[in-house]
Amino acid sequence: MHPSSPSFSRQDFGADFVWGAATAAYQIEGAHQTDGRGPSIWDTFTHDKRWGRLRDHGDVACEFYHRYETDLALLKSLGFKAFRFSLSWSRIMPDGTGRVNERGLAFYNRLIDTCLAMGIEPWVTLYHWDLPHALEAKGGWTNRAVIRWFSEFVDCCTKAFGHKVKNWMVLNEPLVFTAGGYFAGIHAPGRRGLWNFLPAVHHAVICQGEGGRIIRRNVPHARIGTTLFCAPVEPHTQQVRDVRAAARIDALGNRLFIEPSLGLGYPVREAPLLKQIMTKYANLGDLQRATFDFDFIGLQNYFRLVVRHDWLTPYFWAREVKPHRRQVTETTDMAWEVYPKGIYQVIRQFSAYEKVNEIIITENGAAFPDRLENGVVNDPQRLAFYQAYLREVLRAKQEGFKVGGYFAWSLMDNFEWAEGYRPRFGLVYVDYPTQQRIVKQSGHWFRDFLTR
Repeated sequence: MHPSSPSFSRQDFGADFVWGAATAAYQIEGAHQTDGRGPSIWDTFTHDKRWGRLRDHGDVACEFYHRYETDLALLKSLGFKAFRFSLSWSRIMPDGTGRVNERGLAFYNRLIDTCLAMGIEPWVTLYHWDLPHALEAKGGWTNRAVIRWFSEFVDCCTKAFGHKVKNWMVLNEPLVFTAGGYFAGIHAPGRRGLWNFLPAVHHAVICQGEGGRIIRRNVPHARIGTTLFCAPVEPHTQQVRDVRAAARIDALGNRLFIEPSLGLGYPVREAPLLKQIMTKYANLGDLQRATFDFDFIGLQNYFRLVVRHDWLTPYFWAREVKPHRRQVTETTDMAWEVYPKGIYQVIRQFSAYEKVNEIIITENGAAFPDRLENGVVNDPQRLAFYQAYLREVLRAKQEGFKVGGYFAWSLMDNFEWAEGYRPRFGLVYVDYPTQQRIVKQSGHWFRDFLTR
């Protein structure tokens, strides 16, 4: 079947299914020193001469701060009714706590008002990886005080915007910002080691629950969620060591943040190293504080993990078997396997939790080596990717799993964290030197799919 002719329609997902595109503040806004914004850990990290091979940064990014009206008009023209964006903590509270930057609040008020005027529902993420640098200087996510700092930020934002915004997400992929930023050191703030990672995890787990309660208090009729990285995990072989390795990685990758929020505690049986959290970093009552009845859980799936046992990998005793070693037929520009069935598998896995009320796919997409030729960007691989993954989302919904929405990552090409500007995930191509926007073939397909 030709990729432009899928075997399903928008109507198959139901009238109440939410269709949107997702972004994040540091990846698109730019204006890094404009109107009183303070530095975040990503500003510091990307300007450190010791960092990354590309030496890219988000100082300008997509200039969304100045171009949000035309970008929202583009989103609307593609047929989307919802826009997921995050709030820059250091734009609103430059020092992380205390003083509130009224010009930062004014920007997000303008953004939200423009969304509503255009008939676009704002979906707000409170924390998408950009901790104020001033707080990292005090220990960042390893400092237990971050629970108080984050609570102050959530209280400020929900009081400022709660009368206009009903859809809220507390954290974006806490596994990634704790593991990437505080264990592996490949993301901001560039810290390494288990003794940075474990306290950061525990404090983020508590912040999920506390953040949810503050939103509920300040915005009583809000729909509240949090978003989680997830990937189906499979053993490389059926040998006992590989099967146990897969169970450990599943516990750390898929269960680490959802289970405490559901009142189940940490998955210590499969991942014994997590016992260190309770003995070294937890206070009495912490697991109760971590618990919150979310209205939805946002799942963000890009690939599957195939792992094998490996004594040489400290702490985890497991190593991913890379796609090229598994003779995978197709990978993205990030060297991730294209595996559509995986999104069905994680929906099924997370739906098995009794207290998960609804699932929203808050990110899904792919980077491919797009080329602008004669003013056109043909991206048949991305188009085929979306159609294959959406087919699996629909399959899950038709089998009775409570899937309520889908957000494409991303509306436009942007700063892709440690990978810089090379990977392009957008439905809209951004020519960075000119900031020109060109809708890709995949974007045109969404427009036709959503407006029929």
